[in-house]
Amino acid sequence: MYADQHNPDKPDLDSPERIGHFVEAFYERLLKDETLAPIFLDVAAIDIHEHFPRIQAYWEKLLMGGQDYHRHTMNIHRALYHKRPLTRADFDLWLSYFTQTMDEKFAGPYAERAKRIAATIADNMHRALNGP
Repeated sequence: MYADQHNPDKPDLDSPERIGHFVEAFYERLLKDETLAPIFLDVAAIDIHEHFPRIQAYWEKLLMGGQDYHRHTMNIHRALYHKRPLTRADFDLWLSYFTQTMDEKFAGPYAERAKRIAATIADNMHRALNGP
């Protein structure tokens, strides 16, 4: 069990608004990274303002059973992988930013669940794209 899990000074990731705050904080950090930022901004060429609501809907679906996300995440990342291979180091770095952001800003059962889900996503995505 993590020390911050029941920290009363940090909210849990238990509402769409808080998930939105997390997504913004996470991408603010991630898009400053010299390795990951070009993958998102240049290779994937995402419009960050269009991307945020999609990512928020994705996490709402995973954490709260939201129904607003209908994209096939693996297909999106396969297309990206053909433009620029995504390595274990890329996924590990993504996960480290995810976990750091979560630990700094949120605590509780939903936050812990999000970190477990993110670790599974990073591992599964890497394996699906690169093999075991």
